[in-house]
Amino acid sequence: MSNKTTVGELIAAFLEQCGVQTAFGVISIHNMPILDAIHNRGKIRYVGARGEAGAVNMADGLARVSGGLGVAFTSTGTAAGNAAGAMVEALTAGTALLHVTGQIETEYLDQDLAYIHEAPDQLSMLSSISKAAFRVRSVDTALPTIREAVRVAQTAPSGPVSVEIPIDIQAAEIEWPADLGAPHVTTLTHCSKRVAQLAEQLVSAKRPLLWLGGGTRHARAAVERLVALGFGVVTSVQGRGVLPEDHPATLGAFNVHSAVESFYKTCDALVVVGSRLRGNETLKYKLALPQPLYRIDADALADNRGYRNDMFIHGDASSVLEELATLLEGRLKVDPTFAQDLAAARESAVADVGKGLGPYKRLVDALQQAVGRDYNWVRDVTISNSTWGNRLLKIFSPRAGVHALGGGIGQGMQMGIGAALAGNAAKTVCLVGDGGLMVNVGELATAVQENANVMIVLMNDQCYGVIRNIQDAQYGGRRCYVDLHQPDFAQFSESLKLTHYRIKSLDQAEEIIREGMAKTGPVLVEVDMLSVGSFATAFAGPPVKEKEPEHA
Repeated sequence: MSNKTTVGELIAAFLEQCGVQTAFGVISIHNMPILDAIHNRGKIRYVGARGEAGAVNMADGLARVSGGLGVAFTSTGTAAGNAAGAMVEALTAGTALLHVTGQIETEYLDQDLAYIHEAPDQLSMLSSISKAAFRVRSVDTALPTIREAVRVAQTAPSGPVSVEIPIDIQAAEIEWPADLGAPHVTTLTHCSKRVAQLAEQLVSAKRPLLWLGGGTRHARAAVERLVALGFGVVTSVQGRGVLPEDHPATLGAFNVHSAVESFYKTCDALVVVGSRLRGNETLKYKLALPQPLYRIDADALADNRGYRNDMFIHGDASSVLEELATLLEGRLKVDPTFAQDLAAARESAVADVGKGLGPYKRLVDALQQAVGRDYNWVRDVTISNSTWGNRLLKIFSPRAGVHALGGGIGQGMQMGIGAALAGNAAKTVCLVGDGGLMVNVGELATAVQENANVMIVLMNDQCYGVIRNIQDAQYGGRRCYVDLHQPDFAQFSESLKLTHYRIKSLDQAEEIIREGMAKTGPVLVEVDMLSVGSFATAFAGPPVKEKEPEHA
């Protein structure tokens, strides 16, 4: 029996050891040795996307909801470039993702021969859109390079890593190694002395608040311990669901509303954990946050970033919070009115958002009633997400929420497909606008071919709605380049054999959404916004800090 295999099969076998069950990509002459091996081995489900951007977005969505490694394959040159926007999104979100791209034969590489499919200095391009980028330079270093790429991708702060592999190396023969095991991914240690110092600072707090970001998605148990001691919680959009959003101690992601900012003034300590305090969630860093402000993060460079902090602890969120909870056990004396004040602030923020929705409040209510607790909530950049999708529809688990964190339009539908194929929730619901859907509309065919269990809620106003509103608010109502010619989505869906519903009146919303949720496989629910009408309050971009009134 031969002990030889190809580098392509070696990579396929290694990914199996990393727990990869589903991978995405676009097949090409420059990745066929690996994809042929995946097919022959039959242990990883390969999903063929219609474009490289879609493949990476799908891998990103799967990784976010599963907590595992996302894997996407592209070809070299133009194809690797096509993946760039999706890689930037994964980098912004800190998604553990492996992007494997081909490369031309080593004999011709880096010689400026205008060789077909070669991109000049592709590795530099990949480095700029990845946490790290590697080139496999020999047959013997193929496995060590891929193993290191996976380790770097999964090590906090996690992120996407690219590896380019010349086609001749992919096809080359190699001895099966003795060790095919996944890399050892270490958890950050921390300074216990600093945690003890933080505990001493917090002992006197009467109204302590936790701000939870995406870096706390694995830390629910520790968060629950601190909440039981009396801490309140507010989250970034990425930190939603770490504490279930129907828990009385959480403000959810209602982090910038005026009632909440007023509540912040009554808090006497804020511990920011695993969050970058992004500009659009802090009114461009002008949101008045509680003081003193303490910070816990896996990224050492988070110290004093955006806001000055009184103490910084570099470490893993779960480990630090567990130790902090132990040190504070039985020592906090929280103000008995704190919990009711938090609840009142949230209630005011929820009412404020609901008031601005006008008729679409009925749509939100119908969705909340239909989705239950076991669902993924994936959103693209669209007015509906900015007004209610990012905050109002409750989610209940730390990985259930996925959105286009970097603000790029047209990525949500693909992330929804990937999230659905992760198979970790009863249903995936995806919110998109018509402008965003059309950016990569071909991936609807992927959803049908793979029978992805996703219900896509399409908010169709036949324009770039938020740009139109900004033009109305800031450009004297001069509307230009925002109107969009769109297909008849019913006919388009029929041609794809995709189940389609159209909501022309919100009287239909509850019944149609219930039907869509009951179906297995992809469903497109189109909300005809021209028939339904406008929001009560026009959304014209992220909120900004209002100027304080001048006093004489």
